[in-house]
Amino acid sequence: MAGLNRTTRRNNDMVRGDIPAVREQPFRVAVVVVTYNSADVLPGCLASLVGAARGVQLSEVVVADNMSGDGTAEVAQRDWDIPVRLLRTGRNGGYAAAINSAVESLAAEVDGIFVLNPDARPKSGSLAILARALKQPGRGIVYPRLLDSDGTLQPSLRRPPTVRRALAESLVGGSRAGRWGTLGELITDPAHYERPGPVAWGTGAAMLIAADAARTLGPWDESFLLYGEETEFSLRARDRGWEPWYEPAAEVEHIGGECGTNPVLWALLTVNRVRLFSRRSGKLASAGYFAAVTVGELIRAVAGRRTARAALVALLRPSRRLTALPG
Repeated sequence: MAGLNRTTRRNNDMVRGDIPAVREQPFRVAVVVVTYNSADVLPGCLASLVGAARGVQLSEVVVADNMSGDGTAEVAQRDWDIPVRLLRTGRNGGYAAAINSAVESLAAEVDGIFVLNPDARPKSGSLAILARALKQPGRGIVYPRLLDSDGTLQPSLRRPPTVRRALAESLVGGSRAGRWGTLGELITDPAHYERPGPVAWGTGAAMLIAADAARTLGPWDESFLLYGEETEFSLRARDRGWEPWYEPAAEVEHIGGECGTNPVLWALLTVNRVRLFSRRSGKLASAGYFAAVTVGELIRAVAGRRTARAALVALLRPSRRLTALPG
């Protein structure tokens, strides 16, 4: 009996020793960076990914270049400490078109796709934090906390667009309306950015998308060219049960673009806001939203704002709208 007990214990020990500890496979991430004349900001973006990818398996970084003429392609082809691949799109078809081309070109199986602006720099370990949040069942997109270059909060989250919110933002401004409860579309209350939670959509400068969600949702809508495509994608994900989520523990420094000062870009952004709302709403609500946005641009145009004048012309004269990007 004693020998049998010793043999049993020895066999049990062998069984325990023969079964290796199960190790969780690292979360596999592909990064997509869309560029257009981004040579001045792309080096900082790519360099930041070395630390940002700690804790995940970085499959590859695809720089989808929309025919830059400033040396962006040469920057992407430098010897980086991460696997960077240049994808020449052959045209400047816009943000969504470049993302679609990059996603279609992915060579390896991945768990998530990190869409990143070239003027964004994720902090160390941020991808692992986003990946943990994305692993929760039903989540399709995770947005990080965005910071200005001086380290201050950059409001980046939005509520669903409504006629009431568009009117409020037109009359008192987006930042002010966002401070009054849920009156504005833009969320400006700093306290809201301290806690994780579901959102309608966020700024597309940095977003981790579940690969399963990307396959289910299909390509990004290329008709927007710039601005609005990330909104449409996030709202579409929400409609189909893929929850967009905000995770403040992951931080990304974002320099920001020039749409607020460039009349052409502001006009495109404004028109796309109205187009997207109209696609998702009835005729009466769409007319109300158009009127609310137009009133806001009219007020600011009368005050002398060049961007508002350009947006007003684009809203009222469809033939003057931008239909193609340079290059």
